[in-house]
Amino acid sequence: MYFVKGMIVMIKKTVQFKNSEDVEEFVKAAGQCDFEIDILCDHIYIDAKSILGVLGLGLRKNLTVQYFGENPVFEKALNDYAVA
Repeated sequence: MYFVKGMIVMIKKTVQFKNSEDVEEFVKAAGQCDFEIDILCDHIYIDAKSILGVLGLGLRKNLTVQYFGENPVFEKALNDYAVA
């Protein structure tokens, strides 16, 4: 989590999913969060808690995840699919 003068700053990471099971695991972890999580592909924003939305973006693409918040389960899933 990043703070600037006591405020939470948006966190961005790039991820890639190899198959639908990856997406299912990621969306399940996102669903446990009490904050909004978006996935950006080109100029399209999708709710990361929507399995159909995330699958609709396609597999094996670099996707940008952005969120404000902190959840250890979600952050572990995020790191599992992070692109270096």
